Amino acid sequence: MRAIDTNVLVRAIVNDDTAQSARAVALLTEHDIFIPVTVMLELEWVLRSRYAFAPKVIAQAIAKITALGNVVVGERAAVLSAANRAAQGWDFADALHLALSEGCEDFTTLDADLAKRAAREVAGGDKVRLGVTKL
Repeated sequence: MRAIDTNVLVRAIVNDDTAQSARAVALLTEHDIFIPVTVMLELEWVLRSRYAFAPKVIAQAIAKITALGNVVVGERAAVLSAANRAAQGWDFADALHLALSEGCEDFTTLDADLAKRAAREVAGGDKVRLGVTKL
C-alpha cells in the first residue's frame, strides 16, 4: 500500500498539469492507496483557498475519493462527516475536529460561531453527539 501526499490528489482532481495529472490518476487507479486524515484536511484547504472550489464540489470530490475501492482514508467516517457539514456551511477543519472528538463528553471551544452552529444542529435533530461548550 502506498501513502500519498495532498499534491497527488490535487493534480488528479484539478488536472492543471497534464503530465502530473496523468501520473496522479495512474497512481490512484493502479495501486492500493492510503490517505492520511491530515492529507484530506490539507486537500480541502487547497481546493477552497487556491482553486476557489465551492464547498459542495469539495464534498463531492472527497466522497468520490473515499468511495474508491483501492483507497483507505484515515478516519474515513469523520472525513465524510466533515465534508457533509462543510457542504452545509461549516468550516471543514472545525467539522473535522468535532467529528474526531465523538466519544468525548464535551468539545470546548472559544469559537462562538462553532458553538452556535453545533448548538443549532443539536436543536435541529441531535446530529452532534457530544456537547459543545464555549469557553
